[in-house]
Amino acid sequence: MTPAEAAAALKAPVYTVGAAFGECPQTLRRARAMGLTGWGFYVAGRGGVLGDVRPEVVASALGFIALDAVRDGWHAARRTARPTDIADASLAECCRWGTERLGSFGGVLRLAELAERVVAAADASGLTLFEAWRSTPAPEDAPGARAAVALHLLREFRGGVHLLAVRAVGLTPIEAIVAGPEGAAGAMAFGWQPPYPEIVPLFRRRANAEVLTDRLAGDALLALTATERAELVRLVSAARDEVARKP
Repeated sequence: MTPAEAAAALKAPVYTVGAAFGECPQTLRRARAMGLTGWGFYVAGRGGVLGDVRPEVVASALGFIALDAVRDGWHAARRTARPTDIADASLAECCRWGTERLGSFGGVLRLAELAERVVAAADASGLTLFEAWRSTPAPEDAPGARAAVALHLLREFRGGVHLLAVRAVGLTPIEAIVAGPEGAAGAMAFGWQPPYPEIVPLFRRRANAEVLTDRLAGDALLALTATERAELVRLVSAARDEVARKP
């Protein structure tokens, strides 16, 4: 399995498992206990690792979320807690979720080891949000927590690389979203307001962005052998299936 092939195969399961802790009811209960809405916790939970910066800085790092939506969540969260504290709480929930939901997964330690090698090898040039997360020590080191954090980091890495690829092929974030599989519904979910761009002229560039994303994300997978890349794909996919089976 080539690095680009592995990157393409990892896209869906990494996005699913790497984001699952944020949708966990216990995570949302912690947000409410901190006086935060789910949206405020999401925005500050991801962007708070950058520090107490302006919402425009957070929006530029997140990339695909409309500025007004980022601004609303960021200001609401800052009225309740420091962004760095919210990011710390989000990372703690990621570890908690990983221990609870991945701790009993048979390949969890191997998954963590392989994913951590990819994370460590990733070139963070232009990926400030990813590097901020990679530089943040995790509060737990149990195998399930390690795996969950590594997958969270791989998700941020892929997301950051995709933003670079989208801009490199001449698309804006909103153009990439509406030309993607979720279309206008995805744009609305990310806070973009209509009217939306005409999508037909964007399809080819959107496809080129995906190919470029796989190639760039695949560079980090050079840290693994071809056999190890296939093993990582199998383990992450199995972990996704394991999580889906649990109530």
